[in-house]
Amino acid sequence: MTPTPAREWQSRKTSAANSVVSTHRSALRPRRRSAYRTIALVILLASAAVAAMWALLFGGGAAPLQLADAGPLPRWGLPVSKLMVNLSAAGMGGALFVALFTMRPDQRGFEIALDAAAVSAAIFTVASAATGFFGFMVILNPSLDAGPEFGAQLGRYLSQTEGGRVWLITTIVGSVLTVLIFAVRSWGGTAAIMLLALAALVPMGTQGHSGDEASHQQATTAIVLHIIAAAVWLGGLLLMVMIRPASSKHEMVIILTRYSTIALVAFAIVAFSGTVRAAIGLETLDAVASPYGLILFVKVTALAAMGALGAMYRVRLLRRMRAEPERARLFWLLVSAEMGLMGVASGAAAALARTPPPIAPEPSEAPTPAEILTGAPLPAEWTVSRWFTAWSPDLVWVILAAFGVIFYVGAVLRLKARGHRWNPLRSAAWITGLLLMVWVTSGALGVYRSYLVSAHTMTVVLLLVAVVPLLTVGAPIQLGREAARRRKDGSRGGYEWARVLVRSRAAQLATQPIVAALIAAAMVWIFVSSDLIRWVAGDLLGRQVATAGILVSGFLLARGLTGDETRVCPPIRVRLLAVCVLAATMATIAAWTLGTAGLVAADWFGAMGRTWGPTPDVDQDLGGVALAVGSVVTLVLGARSVLQSRTPYEQSQELAAK
Repeated sequence: MTPTPAREWQSRKTSAANSVVSTHRSALRPRRRSAYRTIALVILLASAAVAAMWALLFGGGAAPLQLADAGPLPRWGLPVSKLMVNLSAAGMGGALFVALFTMRPDQRGFEIALDAAAVSAAIFTVASAATGFFGFMVILNPSLDAGPEFGAQLGRYLSQTEGGRVWLITTIVGSVLTVLIFAVRSWGGTAAIMLLALAALVPMGTQGHSGDEASHQQATTAIVLHIIAAAVWLGGLLLMVMIRPASSKHEMVIILTRYSTIALVAFAIVAFSGTVRAAIGLETLDAVASPYGLILFVKVTALAAMGALGAMYRVRLLRRMRAEPERARLFWLLVSAEMGLMGVASGAAAALARTPPPIAPEPSEAPTPAEILTGAPLPAEWTVSRWFTAWSPDLVWVILAAFGVIFYVGAVLRLKARGHRWNPLRSAAWITGLLLMVWVTSGALGVYRSYLVSAHTMTVVLLLVAVVPLLTVGAPIQLGREAARRRKDGSRGGYEWARVLVRSRAAQLATQPIVAALIAAAMVWIFVSSDLIRWVAGDLLGRQVATAGILVSGFLLARGLTGDETRVCPPIRVRLLAVCVLAATMATIAAWTLGTAGLVAADWFGAMGRTWGPTPDVDQDLGGVALAVGSVVTLVLGARSVLQSRTPYEQSQELAAK
């Protein structure tokens, strides 16, 4: 039946009205999302400010000093500027990290991440400069004026004191990052800037109360890990809020799912490092009831609540959002709550840096030479039982080993679920290698490597000739290639980034057998017999650099000797020559160590004041013997791997022929 003109006109009117309403709603939706973003940022800043103010008043962190008080502005300005440093560091390094692992460069969200990181870097620079200035005012209490004497005092503080140098370097790095983030937009450039941004947080971890404790190395490492992991966690959360108005619901579900995995790992590191730091700072149960302990309890409670919320939306809400993207309101309400909790934790953390711990270490009547050099008392005599009972956890390698086992076992189970079998001997070799790495870095050798040349040398030898071969037999690259969940949308996850790194020109050059052997030989020389051995033995960063350098150079050589599935290995004679180069270098260093009349780093190893064990010259000879044995083992293992094993390329060709 033909509709009447009146009905047709009414239908067109209704349709036009619905179209106008729909267009109006579409126009309002981005504004609402932008309002949500603003509200979330306000919640973060307001909760952080309130928590910091309460903690400073409750813990006495901003109380006037009885002598040489600098006034209320520096007392309050120092923790506030430190809070801004922490928050801007998250928006800088954490946002870049999450963007690189969750998005593509052509997405609008990626550009927003770079813009937010650039603004955060500028805030980080200004806040770092303010922190250095307020620290100068609090510590030295100078007369504030514009004269040359004040400027000279400030210059001496920034250049001649540890705290001043830390904030001067942090400010300079922040200014460089601000320029680089604005200028660089590529994959590789952004990744390099992200690493520099996270590395800029390391000096901050050396500040605080940990330097006065006997276990200061563990405390410092825990703080550094805590800061970096929290920056990634908070930075990713900020990024999710920032990109929401510019991303579709389907894109947000994918990005949120990927971020939830990163947040889970970051939460585990934050929880573990925070527990270690709390155990060191609170030596007794009575200390928990102190102002410091109660503020720490508030921080821990906020982080635990965040972890619970994260588990809730990871297990339940993200599944609902994947099925029905429209049902996201509850999720964003939880995100806003998580921002508030993160603000509370950040504010409490900033106040804790100004709150004295409940138990101050008792000063020694007369510090021993070892305490003067290392900041810790000389360990007990190295007896046979101490080989098994001495323990000083190196948190970096303990955490890396734990995640190495978790991800390796997870990949093996994923392969098994697909119907593929993984050689259990490889799994056993991988886990054994990680356990040996933990013992070398945290067991007896880790305890005594700062006091004995022999312990330090044996650490280098065992990492190179025992840990690296075991981990290489585990074939982690091949396992990752077979078990990884590969992305098809152009973004990069762990597998894609590892693939880019392995196939880069630098990696291809570094894994050439002769080049890899020269790199490994240089690492052994630098960390065993050069002038840097004092830095490696006495500085926490030097120890980590030495351990990482030996492991990486060993992996490069192992990959150069065995090759991979994508290229033919060099001739056997070239690989044997590479093995001989490394073995000969180690033998030469061993001969020099045994034959030299002087001591290596005599002002360090010879000045410990030990009354037990071998004399420094005999101990140095023991280190030379260990290095000589290591050269023989290197020659035998290297020649055997070249002569008796088939390369992955040859195995892949045989499988293709079948």
